[in-house]
Amino acid sequence: MADIKVKLVKSLIGSKKDQIATATALGLHKIGDVSVQPDNAQTRGKINKISHLLAVEE
Repeated sequence: MADIKVKLVKSLIGSKKDQIATATALGLHKIGDVSVQPDNAQTRGKINKISHLLAVEE
């Protein structure tokens, strides 16, 4: 199974609590943090929820 590289490029300040929780679930806390996640439906859903804060490499 392939992996997805996710990077937080915008601040979480001012985001809703559920968006902050989603970023934390992806392992992202500060701007510039990078996380490698498995490419599955759950991860894709998390990425879609906060896509405006992320940069994604496949």
